[in-house]
Amino acid sequence: MQRRNFLQALPFSAAALARTPRLKAALCAYSFRKELADKSLSYEDLIRKAVDWGVDGIDMTVYWFPSTNDSFLLPLRRLAYKEGAQIYSIAVRTEFTRATQAERDQEVKSAKNWVDIADKLGAGHVRVFGGNVPKGLTEDQAAANVVECLQRTAEYAAQKGIILGLENHGGITLQADRILQIVRKVDSPWVQINLDTGNFKTDAFRQMEMCLPYAANVQVKAEMEDDSGKKIPQDWNRVVTMIANGGYRGYLSLEYEADEPAPQAVPRLLARLRELCQST
Repeated sequence: MQRRNFLQALPFSAAALARTPRLKAALCAYSFRKELADKSLSYEDLIRKAVDWGVDGIDMTVYWFPSTNDSFLLPLRRLAYKEGAQIYSIAVRTEFTRATQAERDQEVKSAKNWVDIADKLGAGHVRVFGGNVPKGLTEDQAAANVVECLQRTAEYAAQKGIILGLENHGGITLQADRILQIVRKVDSPWVQINLDTGNFKTDAFRQMEMCLPYAANVQVKAEMEDDSGKKIPQDWNRVVTMIANGGYRGYLSLEYEADEPAPQAVPRLLARLRELCQST
């Protein structure tokens, strides 16, 4: 058995014992989706604010980029470096479940382009989605399509030293069992999990714990759903303790989606997140 596969086969608790946690507070740009969309906040503004709030990294959702030309990307990377913040991840949309080969080829082509953009920004991680199950396909067939697309994209990402993080984002990735099946079948050190702690709808903490050994990035939320579907405040003490006990090393990125306006809520929540990261 290869060493990587052997380590993956270790029980969760045994693997965790080999690692001490190292947690760094980060901000997901999606938290300011309203402001970025209406252009009352620029990506440059976001970097400066994140630094003022004391975060270590920025998970840069790309949906509202004014351009993907070097004239925008390279000055943004320079600004982040000069301000002392790492653009460590970019978050993109993909639909790797698509039914036809031509559609999947287009998805892979787009994903490779985003890998190039991540490379220009100095990011070592790209968040991707699996997608929904297309009409006429079984869930197993859709999952096989995701595996195919991730393997092809990972071959390219490996040349740039960039990890693809498959997010638990509903659709084909609604359940941890399926996500783990996909990642294991891809069988690449360049494909891991972007663990969103607010997206599992049932038995959330058990499913989070299942995914943790494969997590390349973790997003925390102000709220999550309980098993009845009711929104409740996310128990950050429990979340961070679980993550630390799992031996995770990396960023905890606040992805804010609650009702209070982000400009008021985010600085307060980031202060709490920093405290938890520093005390772990």
